Amino acid sequence: MTVIALCSLKGSPGVTTTAVALAATWPTAGHPVVIECDPAGGDLLARYRLDLYPGLVTLAAATRRYGTDPGLIWHHTQRLPGGLPVVPGPPGADQARVSLAELVQAELALKRAAMRPGTVVLADCGRVEPGSPTLPLIRAADILLLVAGTGDDALAHLAVSMHQAGVWSTRPRLLLVGEGYPTDEIAQALGTAELGVGISGRLPYDPAGAAMFGGHPAPRATPARSRLGQAAAQLAARVARDALVTGGPRGHPEASRAAAHNDERAAQPTDFSEFTVPSTYRILQ
Repeated sequence: MTVIALCSLKGSPGVTTTAVALAATWPTAGHPVVIECDPAGGDLLARYRLDLYPGLVTLAAATRRYGTDPGLIWHHTQRLPGGLPVVPGPPGADQARVSLAELVQAELALKRAAMRPGTVVLADCGRVEPGSPTLPLIRAADILLLVAGTGDDALAHLAVSMHQAGVWSTRPRLLLVGEGYPTDEIAQALGTAELGVGISGRLPYDPAGAAMFGGHPAPRATPARSRLGQAAAQLAARVARDALVTGGPRGHPEASRAAAHNDERAAQPTDFSEFTVPSTYRILQ
């Protein structure tokens, strides 16, 4: 199994939307699940009109009461339209922080709860600061994806804060979002190579695609076929290979073969052909 932690250092670059887009377009060799670990509260309940339970609250309680049996996470998921499993976080910050504290109390608790072959956990950690309750999850993750915008304000903050990512994780990666400065210029200006922070890729500015992945599908379009969806599929394949090679034994032949297999099957997204808005949501529009 693999754990990918996604977070931001400043602002709202779309961490939750990015997590859903990556999970929805993950290579078919994996079984992705999104878990909302944002200490400020989750967004999926409101976006998709989900129930509070099951979710992060019940997973944390089960972890405390029953331990971390392999596959425990799957008993606390809900399905988005199209079939993607998610563990939604509570909308309130107080309840989210209490649940996170219970979940991370035992070392590597989340990884053990998801310990089933092929499981890929995309942990949406929201905006992370020093002392955040999500830091134990980030440290235990196979890869940290630092989601950041590409405008002057976002890059100015990154320039003084990105070194923290190397403290939080031994496998930090920068994921750029938007149509700002070119990627190579950003890498040079931030000194990513010197900081040991790789660049996983870049997602386009695509409001229509982001809206569909955020629970507002267009009548004649599907999220996976949007510009964002197509870019996310390529990025998901790259991250899957990166996580496998990084997490496996150095130079192990099985890791190399599995990474190549992921590349071959990378472009197969989750089926969103039946992506529809619940009737209750239509009424509220």
